[in-house]
Amino acid sequence: MITATQLMKNETIKTYITQADASLAALGYTEHSFAHVTEVGKRAKYILETLGYSEREIELTQIAALLHDVGNLVNRVDHSQSGAVMAFRLLDKLGMDAEDIAVVVTAIGNHDETTGEAVNSVAAALIIADKSDVRSTRVRNTDNSNFDIHDRVNYSVKKSSINIDSNKKTIELKLEVDTKYSSIMDYFEIFLTRMNLCRRAAEKLGLAFKLVMNDQSLI
Repeated sequence: MITATQLMKNETIKTYITQADASLAALGYTEHSFAHVTEVGKRAKYILETLGYSEREIELTQIAALLHDVGNLVNRVDHSQSGAVMAFRLLDKLGMDAEDIAVVVTAIGNHDETTGEAVNSVAAALIIADKSDVRSTRVRNTDNSNFDIHDRVNYSVKKSSINIDSNKKTIELKLEVDTKYSSIMDYFEIFLTRMNLCRRAAEKLGLAFKLVMNDQSLI
């Protein structure tokens, strides 16, 4: 079986990830390169591993995490769909089994909050892992006087973590926020749709979703 580690060493895939992120940088978006996809892969693995999913599903969710943002190479708009098509061609060309490709493509095509849905466990893990990776180090703008609301919200998050409780009934996204840069209301203004998608993704995995900011439970 093809692994995420193997794909990370593939020069073609590395080029697409790099250039997709370069397009987002030109548009002023936060970092979507190797740091992001690696972190998403770690979080997705933690989710499925903790819940006892198979090694195959864990590997597929890491592959989906690695490739989930390549569609930004085409355009930010509908990048989940274009990314899914790109992933299909890349993985098919590398000889991956059709059943495995189908799972990865489905997850990538459903990870964006505007059109996505947690249609399977891999998609659900990818959604939560992706939407929970909010942190100051993803902000490219070095002049905080020019921050827009997205910059302010991301920059204000000093620590972000996800944790599944010992009874495997709840998944908690815990954020430490510096309110000097952004208010809790700012966070909800731009991330409410994403948090609702995370809630539905958690339900797909048999979990309740909780959001905790500065030790205050908000969802």
